[in-house]
Amino acid sequence: MTMTRGQIGSVRGYTIYQIGLHWLIAVLVFAQLIFGESMTEAIEAAEEGESVSALEGNLADMHYYFGIAILALVVVRLVLRLKNGVPPPPPETSGAIELAGRVSHWLFYALLVTVPVTGLLGFYYGDPYGEWHTYAKPVFIGLIALHVAASLYHQFWRKDELLMRMLKPE
Repeated sequence: MTMTRGQIGSVRGYTIYQIGLHWLIAVLVFAQLIFGESMTEAIEAAEEGESVSALEGNLADMHYYFGIAILALVVVRLVLRLKNGVPPPPPETSGAIELAGRVSHWLFYALLVTVPVTGLLGFYYGDPYGEWHTYAKPVFIGLIALHVAASLYHQFWRKDELLMRMLKPE
């Protein structure tokens, strides 16, 4: 059952499941960004009729399966978000900062769905999906940098305990 508007306002923090999914997805995305080039190498080698090293092949397989895992975990995370809601912004948060937070979070969700989907489409059908998948990497890195900077800003400049919501369940 989805929460009503009145119930959403009463949410004080994230559940342990929401927090766990956040950090698990973050670790998987980080691994994808670091080791994702192995998939490119494997695909290019296959197109040229060459073989890849066992390491490159295993990393490419990992990239494929981690992408599927991310997609599945994001679906669960979205269901939990609809079911449990999210805590309101900290007191005295400006409308602009609140809007930036909402927009950036929904951009994350959009990327966390479209990047694995375009990766799978690129794997099975090639371009343009593979190109779109590749173009998402710098966007993801920029959004992650913004997310981390905003979290640190809230924790150390505003001192509003926003970061603690993703570390300590309510």
